[in-house]
Amino acid sequence: MTTDKPPDEAAVFAIERPSPKLLTYYALSSLMLGPLFFGPLIFMYFRYHTLRYRFDEEGISMRWGVLFRREINLTYARIQDIHLRSNVVERWLHLARIEVQTASGSSSAEMTLEGLLEFEAIRDYLYARMRGARDHGRALPHAQAAAVPAGATDELTAVLREVVAELRAVRRAVGGADRGGRDA
Repeated sequence: MTTDKPPDEAAVFAIERPSPKLLTYYALSSLMLGPLFFGPLIFMYFRYHTLRYRFDEEGISMRWGVLFRREINLTYARIQDIHLRSNVVERWLHLARIEVQTASGSSSAEMTLEGLLEFEAIRDYLYARMRGARDHGRALPHAQAAAVPAGATDELTAVLREVVAELRAVRRAVGGADRGGRDA
């Protein structure tokens, strides 16, 4: 997207479940296994019906599972990169997967958001939040430096000048014979 308008935060926060088209995708992909399609189809059916997303001010949460519950929580500050992937069938169904990577040391994605129709808006929103979290972290030292009183910097400058003068005196006393009596 090339618009300057930020993605609609309320629309992203409203997403809690994948699109019903994801179940169609799961059925089509399990049919590719031929006579063994029934096993993966059962697994994918329960995954679809338990898959939940939550977007909030701090980060993203994704959970799923019946017997073995799994939950992943990521803060926006931990996000390193975002990839959008879709194969031919997903494009035909207007779906895509958003792969969110962190600096965890793993080459695979930490979280894969799938079954989303608004994948471009969500990707743009995540990029905006990821950049905002990083910029907020960088702005913090500047804000702290501005909070230092002016008198404290004058005092610090005077102390540093005294330290430099003492170091020059020590250099003269110790290294004067080695360098022919020159100052550095």
